[in-house]
Amino acid sequence: VQLVESGGGLVQPGGSLRLSCVTSGFTFSSYTMIWFRQAPGKERELIASVSNDDYAFYANSVKGRFTLSRDNAKSTLFLQMTGLKPEDTGVYYCNARGTISEYWGQGTQVTVSS
Repeated sequence: VQLVESGGGLVQPGGSLRLSCVTSGFTFSSYTMIWFRQAPGKERELIASVSNDDYAFYANSVKGRFTLSRDNAKSTLFLQMTGLKPEDTGVYYCNARGTISEYWGQGTQVTVSS
């Protein structure tokens, strides 16, 4: 099983980034897919999720700015981030959650700073 995040980087406040999580080794379409974020010195937090039947959830901190999508044909999860703020800085992790299995990616760093 692999989950590989990409798309992070340094961006100015107000900017945009698109994160990707390319997966393999499990039945992507059957899993709830989740983005977590871990800011420096803080616990990992759930920021957005999409169920296997496309129900999307967003944390209040990102609602209206971030958009989650999944491409089941490519086993890939995306996170479009707009209106980025310094408090969005952190390591972003992709998580796949099934009924009995759970998998994590290695994370991608997002830094929002001028």
